[in-house]
Amino acid sequence: MEKNSICLIRGDKVVGLLELLQPETPEDLRDELARAARAGRSIELFGNNSKQSMAGPVSDSVVRITTARLNSVVQYEPRDLTISVGAGMPYAELRRLLAENGQMIPLDGPYAADATVGGMVAANISDSKRRGYGTARDWVIGMRFATLDGNLVQSGGMVVKNVAGLDMGKLMIGSFGTLAAITTVNFKLAPIPAAATTLLFSFQEHSAVFQAAGAALRGVLNPVAVDVMNAALTRRLGLGTGYTLVLSYAGNEAVIERATRESASQRNRRALREQEESEFWRTVRDLTPAHLAGKKDGAVGRVGATLTGCAAALASINGPGLAHAGSGIVRGWHDTSEAAAKWVAEGSSRGWKGVVEFSAGARRKPESLWPAPGGDFEIMRRVKQMFDPNGLLNSGRLYGLI
Repeated sequence: MEKNSICLIRGDKVVGLLELLQPETPEDLRDELARAARAGRSIELFGNNSKQSMAGPVSDSVVRITTARLNSVVQYEPRDLTISVGAGMPYAELRRLLAENGQMIPLDGPYAADATVGGMVAANISDSKRRGYGTARDWVIGMRFATLDGNLVQSGGMVVKNVAGLDMGKLMIGSFGTLAAITTVNFKLAPIPAAATTLLFSFQEHSAVFQAAGAALRGVLNPVAVDVMNAALTRRLGLGTGYTLVLSYAGNEAVIERATRESASQRNRRALREQEESEFWRTVRDLTPAHLAGKKDGAVGRVGATLTGCAAALASINGPGLAHAGSGIVRGWHDTSEAAAKWVAEGSSRGWKGVVEFSAGARRKPESLWPAPGGDFEIMRRVKQMFDPNGLLNSGRLYGLI
């Protein structure tokens, strides 16, 4: 295992040393976590550090540990549609490996191109196609993680159907490394669809685009994504004016041919296939990185509403906005973290569960970034107390509230 030390300097004085640890085995990672915990040293845990803009910044730590060298394939059974990989494996590399066998893990979203597997899982990253494919909790079938008290815990296994009882690994999904260090992740796999298409429809009226989205959701063809872009986002992507309805279909050629044929008579319809479709979804995936790179204090707010509440949530955004009409998630891209926090707070007063999901570096008060954590917040705190009673691990993540 490689260890490096960096001097911490304030003014003209060296005030301490920052350790950077790169363990190469789960056992090394376990031992280093336990060593730091026994000494009461604060720990920053990360993979490739690609999602620093999510969930608030980590407080200054004495020890930094990266899982980047836990990057091997532990077990791969293509015929069983399962794979086990180290948490530090680049997610893009895993996707390329699976594609060679015509298989996939259908997770995507902001920063996925630079993320590690563990980072994708710990941040619970997903995208528009969660409507058809679900989230990480639907694809992770097992996990190994290291705790601060020096244990390596195995949860789940390498079988798709596992009814062994409480799945501790599920607690790690979306925890942002605040509970334990993921060392290995086991996934179930899916065949890459034989064919796919994305259809874009233009509308000038807010009510009309959501009526069309509702009809698609009720239809028999079952699109994997049903998104509505407001006028500001439509313009940003160069798709014209007004609102854009995005329907994505995947399956066999018969499904794609029918979806294309039945919509052919609609005005202002555009069908995307193959490379053009891939480029479109890559652009959508990179909206957040591009926005934050161009705005010194830019931020992305996210609210969860009912499916019928999506229309009102999208209408409330002053700026580019996207409604995942099939899952109830609505995102707005704001020029400042203050504007994002205001939108989220107003949404909370209307019954939407919201958070400032990404921020370009603003260190605002946690209550403004996550104004209404919800009724299960006390349970989250108790779980944190069980795993990390001294608050040493990724302190400040989850907006400093966990």
